[in-house]
Amino acid sequence: MTRGKKPAPLPPVAEIEAIRSQFPALQRRHEGWPVAYFDGPGGTQVPRSVVEAMSDYLFHHNANTHWEYPTSEETDDCVMEAREILAEFVNGRREEVVFGQNMTTLTFHLARGLGREWGPGDEVVITDLDHHANRAPWTALATERGVTIRSVPFDPETGVLSMEALESALSSRTRLLAIGAASNALGTVPDAQAACALARSVGALSFVDGVHSAPHVLPDVARLDCDFFVCSPYKFYGPHLGVLWGRRALLENVDIPRVDPAPNESPERIETGTLNHEGLVGAGVAVRFLADLAPGRRTLRGALEDAYRVLHERSSALFHRLWDELGSIPRVKRFGPPADASRTATAAFTIEGHTAEKATRRLAEQAVFVSHGDFYAATVIERLELPADGLLRAGCACYTTEDEVDRLLEGVASLSRS
Repeated sequence: MTRGKKPAPLPPVAEIEAIRSQFPALQRRHEGWPVAYFDGPGGTQVPRSVVEAMSDYLFHHNANTHWEYPTSEETDDCVMEAREILAEFVNGRREEVVFGQNMTTLTFHLARGLGREWGPGDEVVITDLDHHANRAPWTALATERGVTIRSVPFDPETGVLSMEALESALSSRTRLLAIGAASNALGTVPDAQAACALARSVGALSFVDGVHSAPHVLPDVARLDCDFFVCSPYKFYGPHLGVLWGRRALLENVDIPRVDPAPNESPERIETGTLNHEGLVGAGVAVRFLADLAPGRRTLRGALEDAYRVLHERSSALFHRLWDELGSIPRVKRFGPPADASRTATAAFTIEGHTAEKATRRLAEQAVFVSHGDFYAATVIERLELPADGLLRAGCACYTTEDEVDRLLEGVASLSRS
């Protein structure tokens, strides 16, 4: 931005009550209280439009694909539309969008296919900051193919990944770098774009786990210049599903396990068996829900950019308050980068004298739903030298209000005194 130039005005985006009215789950009450959902990093609530679209598909268009009758043709259209929408979401092309059961399954599937070309002397670089769905599929290649695995550390004090260590881990023997675009446990946002450039400089592929980042930062595979990118619609108001984007030339040539009668063209050659068609429909509508938060005449991608910009402003304001207030409560310890660092609106913390499980149960008695444990980022918990019970985690979503943040803070303060 040019010095002295005023920032562009924020585009109009639906007010918080208008957003909340689209989520039936927010009408739920527990112990007499309206439920405050801070468990979004593990899966957000779903707007009515997503469920209605999935129901409409199942009631009126349900069929398998590629047959010459109306409901089958309609299903073909639904699959194609979902690919187009998710391609816009990640800023790729529809023939590069692969669907699967979940990110973990897709990653294991891809890793096995890529690993068929690798063996002793080849190396894969992963990070200590990542969810194990972006570690285990690659470390399995050490057993299956004799590949060497190198893991890059992070600073336990700040939660920040060491880019110097990452660069040192890469070499001419590196075949792939697997890195998360954001830590699902700590909220840290590494410089994935720079990491992909480092991988490319040594001739290695790059695989970016965008599952935690996608609800907070609009994916952009063109900007990242990565080779593969994965995300999960159930983290951004959609159904349980996995999405893999990959460069078409790589998808066309990876030696993926597959059945011979199945299509051998990208992206279907990567997909195994019959897809969750209603889930694909719901994922597309979830993306449109986000785009529709910023009304106006522009492309889907443009509407998404505007919506994300304002939602980021809102969640950042809420998170700054949450983070600062947590820091002022006695016996509470926060983990991860500070609020003004490169991070998502996800707070990880412990309360002295309470296990994470016990604290979560006590907060739930006040209808404040947070998550607890290691969040499948077990290496993070190990590096932080925490017990296996792990952390408390609270994330801000598009429907989070100031009142809900107050209730969370009041609940944590009460626990800290007990």
